[in-house]
Amino acid sequence: MLDVIETIRSYNTGRDPERLQRKYAAMRRDPFTFLRGSCHLFYAQLPQAKLLSKAPPAWVCGDMHLENFGSYKGDNRLVYFDLNDFDEATLAPCTWELVRLLTSVRIGASSLKLKPAQAQSLCRSFLDAYTAALSNGKARWIERDTADGMVGDLLHSLRGRLRPPFLDSRTERKGKKRTLRTDGKKALPVTGKQRDKVTALIEQVAANEANPRFYRVLDVARRIAGTGSLGVDRYVVLIEGKGSPDGNYLLDLKQAIPSSLAPALLKRGIKLSQPDWHSEAERVVTVQQRMQAISPAFLKAVNMDGVSYVLRGLQPTEDRVALGNWNGKLDRLEGVLQSMGQLIAWAQLRSSGRHGSAGADELIAYGGKARWPAKLLELSGDCAQQVGRDWKVFARGYDSGVFGET
Repeated sequence: MLDVIETIRSYNTGRDPERLQRKYAAMRRDPFTFLRGSCHLFYAQLPQAKLLSKAPPAWVCGDMHLENFGSYKGDNRLVYFDLNDFDEATLAPCTWELVRLLTSVRIGASSLKLKPAQAQSLCRSFLDAYTAALSNGKARWIERDTADGMVGDLLHSLRGRLRPPFLDSRTERKGKKRTLRTDGKKALPVTGKQRDKVTALIEQVAANEANPRFYRVLDVARRIAGTGSLGVDRYVVLIEGKGSPDGNYLLDLKQAIPSSLAPALLKRGIKLSQPDWHSEAERVVTVQQRMQAISPAFLKAVNMDGVSYVLRGLQPTEDRVALGNWNGKLDRLEGVLQSMGQLIAWAQLRSSGRHGSAGADELIAYGGKARWPAKLLELSGDCAQQVGRDWKVFARGYDSGVFGET
């Protein structure tokens, strides 16, 4: 039987202690945040089921849950709603992506004040939308003009989001100069050595760009964001952009670590030949570009001191659907889950036939099969129960101090 506490401690060994304690504290709050912070544990304990080993292989983001969808501005300047976290991306049976999302619906039901029957209904809506989109075989996308319901509300609300207020929320301004706010909420101070190596990296990136001055570094801080990745080496970088003070840009620089799905695939004897990536960052960026209809600006894999990092822009248009605002109208949440099901299907179709993933015809045929969705619903219930048990073990360990400061 898996030792939950030791597995979590071992996985997080070597992370920045200050941010790691924030991760553990967040995971203690509720089972949903625990699910977000323990992707490796979830896949290590997947049920031994044919449905999770013999399904067609597909490119998956890996860490699929209710909060890993969001809005962003693509490199074509249009705003989209799509999958938005690819740290765990890999080639895996297509059902792995689905069972984790379904589990997140069941685990998140309590915080959303949903009854079990309502959560079950949302899971069915998600699967119905996924299978219909997969069977249709056409990879589409969601943008402002095509979105409705709560997703449409989010995208339309972004029209008023401007860069100056976004910068004001994360920086301190003195005259025409900005510096990053390091108050422990979104960022922490860096050492001089950290500042120098990040600055040198951005200068290397700038040397290959048409306008190197755009990337002139004004400030650097350690970034606080996410749950699963807290403690991984990560920075926010303030750059000149289009000019100070309100034309500045923010960049996110995050270390890329191996996908936690890899050992789980190996443990189950699922032999899928992964590409020979040059780095973990190349894996993350390449799969993201394959699965998204349009990827965000500045997205690229970089190397700093022999370690790979993903570089991307931080935008005023980044946000998630406020699921808690369903206002007792289940159809509002059903619309969001249907969009999520479609987006996953479209991403898998869009990346089909690439480096070992199933071809579009195989995925289309799989979407039309009648029996497996009901079995997957049942498996997600088992997974949700396992997550609940694991969280209780973690909570007892956290409260007793085995994870350090409490």
